[in-house]
Amino acid sequence: MTLPYSALDGLIRVYPAGSGPLQGTGLLWAHGGGFMHGDLDMPEADSVSRAFAERGAVVASVDYRRVVDGRDRFPAGSDDILTAWRWLVDQASELGADPARLFAGGASAGANLITGAVLRMLGHEPATASAPLPAGLFLAYPTLLAVQPAPDAALRAALDADPAADHFPASVVWGMYENYLGRDPEGAPISAIPGLATAAQLAGFPATIMINDDTDELRVSGEVFAATLADAGVPIDVSIEPGTTHGHLNRPEDPGFDESIQRVTDWLAAR
Repeated sequence: MTLPYSALDGLIRVYPAGSGPLQGTGLLWAHGGGFMHGDLDMPEADSVSRAFAERGAVVASVDYRRVVDGRDRFPAGSDDILTAWRWLVDQASELGADPARLFAGGASAGANLITGAVLRMLGHEPATASAPLPAGLFLAYPTLLAVQPAPDAALRAALDADPAADHFPASVVWGMYENYLGRDPEGAPISAIPGLATAAQLAGFPATIMINDDTDELRVSGEVFAATLADAGVPIDVSIEPGTTHGHLNRPEDPGFDESIQRVTDWLAAR
């Protein structure tokens, strides 16, 4: 496979397609990091991009702006996602991707940014100039609510039994969104907190595959959003990767990494 290269003044790292079942597919990918951390070299960015490229997709991994020292709050990162998406749409044919087979995805906070960018394409605040919607989305263990419902008894027990996995109590999640927005999350637009979207607001949303982590409080917000997508009539494939804790795509050595990549590969190839 040809080595990755930079585009758009470093905003994107492009992973040219190898041969495989995803030949002709394009994927815009956004790593996680709580809107504050992460880079293109972390496994959740680089290893994921390489995995899909090895299966035949051309992947554009986005080095979106993160909130550092109070700078680049919402919608800066969202704007970068939209810029990168338009670039992928414009360059698809030259990159060897079918313009009708362009997908987008992200992990954790990156999944929030991807989801919010799509909502902006659908006209939600802050609306953006029209752009073709992705053919589908891959959301990995997304964070989508600043205030998420309490976990059920089984998840609560699992978190209590594995304190190292219990990263996201209510105060931490609220603080993450408060930092991202630079203000109280109450009243923020759904493009920043997509889990607040109603079924009516999700009309036209692309088909989605969501893989949540097993022992992870954030999966509650993912499940809330998946249920709303289903209510809106959006095709949604939602599952839990067994035995995982938050961020399993940042740990390629774990069995859940390959299993998730294969599941998403099959889903993309079938669309």
